[in-house]
Amino acid sequence: MHDALYIGATGMQAQQLNVDTIANNLANINTTSYKKSRVNFSDLVVSGGQAPVSAGLIEPNSGVFADAFRTGAGVGVSNLAKIFDLGDIKKTDAALDVAIQGDGFLEVTMPDGSHAYTRGGTLKVNADGLLATQAGYPLSPGITIPSNVKSLTIGTDGRVTLVTADQPIPVEAGVLEMVRFTSPGMLSAQGDNLYRSTEGAGDAIAGKPGEDSMGLVQQGYLEGSNVKMVEEMVNLMVAQRAYEASVKVVQASDEMLGMVNNLRR
Repeated sequence: MHDALYIGATGMQAQQLNVDTIANNLANINTTSYKKSRVNFSDLVVSGGQAPVSAGLIEPNSGVFADAFRTGAGVGVSNLAKIFDLGDIKKTDAALDVAIQGDGFLEVTMPDGSHAYTRGGTLKVNADGLLATQAGYPLSPGITIPSNVKSLTIGTDGRVTLVTADQPIPVEAGVLEMVRFTSPGMLSAQGDNLYRSTEGAGDAIAGKPGEDSMGLVQQGYLEGSNVKMVEEMVNLMVAQRAYEASVKVVQASDEMLGMVNNLRR
C-alpha cells in the first residue's frame, strides 16, 4: 500500500507535466514556426535479480546487493520531444519573410559565438548590416546587405541576390545554407524559434536547400504553428483523466492504510 502511494504520486507528477506541455502548445497556436511538444512516458521498473544500493531495496551504505522483488514502480518521463511536422505555409509577399518547405534549419550565430538553429520567419538587417533573425542573431554564414539596397530576392535554392542604387544588375550576396539532424525532435528549444543541438539529436549535417534531403526556401511566406486545436483538446482531456486516475489510486491507498490503522485485536 505504501508503494501504491508513491506509484500514484509518480503518475500525478508525470501527468502534470503533460498538462503543462499541452497548455503551452495551445498558447502558441498562432506563433510563427512553432513546433508542438510531446511528453513521452516510460515505466519505472526495477528488474528482477540483483539490484544495486541505489535502487533503494536494501539498507543504505551496506555495500551489497539484494534480490529485487518489485517489478513495477510507477511512471516517469523519458523525454520532452519536439514534433517537427510541417505547419501551414502562409503567403505574406514580404521580401524578408522566409519559410522552409521540407526538412532543415537555418543556422544562426549567437552572441557567445555558439550556434543555434531556426526554421525561418521574418528576417531583418541587423546593426552590423547582416541578414539576421528578428532578435538580431546573424545567419551563418553571414550575408551582408548594403544600406542602399533597392530589392532583395531569395531563391528556392537559398541564393540571395540584390539590386542596389549603384548597381541595377542583380548581384549575388550569398547563399542561405541549411543543416538537418537525424533526430530533430531531440533538439533543445531556446525560445524565439531557436533550437540548440543535443547529443540525442545527432550531428548537424550541412547542405544546400533542395539537396541532400533538405527543404526548399520560400521567400514571401511564413510557416505557421503545427498545433492542431482539436488534437490538443483531446490530449488535454486524456491527460486530465489520467491525472484523476492517479489521484484515485492515492486516495484508495490512503483509505486502506486508515482501515489497517483502525484494526483492533
